[in-house]
Amino acid sequence: MRDSPLLEVSGLKKWFEIRQGLFSRVVGHVKAVDDVSFSIGRNEVLGIAGESGSGKTTIGRSLLRLVEPTAGDVLFKGVSVRNLAPEQLRRFRRDAQIVFQDPYASLNPRMTVEEILEEPLRIQGLITDKKSRRDRVVDLLEMVSLSSDYLVRKPQALSGGQRQRIGIARVLAVEPELIVADEPVSALDVSIQAQILNLIIDLKEGLGLSLLFISHDIAVMEYISDRIAVVYLGKLMEIGPTEALCRSPKHPYTEALLSAVPVPNPRQKVNRIVLEGDVPNPVNPPSGCVFRTRCPYAQAACAQFIPELRQVSKSHLSACIRTDIL
Repeated sequence: MRDSPLLEVSGLKKWFEIRQGLFSRVVGHVKAVDDVSFSIGRNEVLGIAGESGSGKTTIGRSLLRLVEPTAGDVLFKGVSVRNLAPEQLRRFRRDAQIVFQDPYASLNPRMTVEEILEEPLRIQGLITDKKSRRDRVVDLLEMVSLSSDYLVRKPQALSGGQRQRIGIARVLAVEPELIVADEPVSALDVSIQAQILNLIIDLKEGLGLSLLFISHDIAVMEYISDRIAVVYLGKLMEIGPTEALCRSPKHPYTEALLSAVPVPNPRQKVNRIVLEGDVPNPVNPPSGCVFRTRCPYAQAACAQFIPELRQVSKSHLSACIRTDIL
């Protein structure tokens, strides 16, 4: 069983209802996530990349049932999480945690750092003794490179990087096996981003964690992820090992994302791919391939059917009908 995936996602959908009128009738759906499948191995980091509005965050929240999926299934250690009893769901919430994007909004401003880190221990009933709980909180602070001096501080007295460290420590309090990191560095200064990323990598290696790392920055993804999944308008465009996907992308959208990554040398010539138009409305997405309205290689056939993910090399799949890039 050690070789089996920790998390398996199959046919995941999340459609948000649009209601109008006096009787609040359903008149349509926002297709935030539409038939997405992937898996995460033990001690693996899977990155989910895509621009704003692509459905990345909704995927992460659907896995944890912070929003209820519309369809599909999520297996955690071989057990479906969609129909868990309350006590089973409580246990699952201990094993699978989330680090939120905004460290300024994810911490209670009325609580001290000690109270914030004690809360999950009390809720899950892990440590009942007050002194033992405080010792555990001090250990958690040390794990994220903060001293016990921070125990009495409140979030407003902390910098963005320190707040995110507290957010990570809070997640680690319940000793999870899977962490969903929802753009954990996007709200931080560039100099602090590297520190937090290195911290996450060290914790992942030291504790044997699995991560779903969500980001719009594919350069960050390349640094931290073992594999990358690229999503666009709720659909999975491409998934594969990080090095193979970044060196030889097999989908036009991935090519465009990679071409937008800044280079250190301003004199270096880069072949930028500028996508025409805007992201289509998820209420009424294009027929066939949802990327075809902005794709520089679009063909008539792209509008006729939805391309399925197909293997282009070992562990590398792409949802594109082009044959010249295989």
